[in-house]
Amino acid sequence: MNFQPLVPELSVSHFEKSLSFYTEVLKFRVEFQRPEHHFAFLSYQGCQLMIAQENPAWKTGKLEYPYGRGINLAMLVDTLDVLLQSLQEHHYPLFAEPAEHWYRQGQILLGRREFLVMDPDGYLLRFAQSLGERPL
Repeated sequence: MNFQPLVPELSVSHFEKSLSFYTEVLKFRVEFQRPEHHFAFLSYQGCQLMIAQENPAWKTGKLEYPYGRGINLAMLVDTLDVLLQSLQEHHYPLFAEPAEHWYRQGQILLGRREFLVMDPDGYLLRFAQSLGERPL
């Protein structure tokens, strides 16, 4: 396994609940785990993140729901359909329904179909699939 240069580690309030959400609902794979430390390294189609039970040694301020205010974790995936189907089957609500967006990058537009969902602690996850590119 290759580690990405940037891998977010999310402090979670209930490790088992978060692990279940990421692995059962979002289909992330556990690459490795340290159960004694309530820690897991997860991946999905090249996207990587870590989850760990809240650790007072790393606490920079009061943690309260929703965690991660002001950030969304954007993940580019092959297709949204598998994720959306699983979220629906688990009756898990979306924060924002799937929509098409075009973002300017220089003289081209990059197309994305994307949706947002909050994990059990309120971290905002943005999943997107490419729609290709087109000129301005």
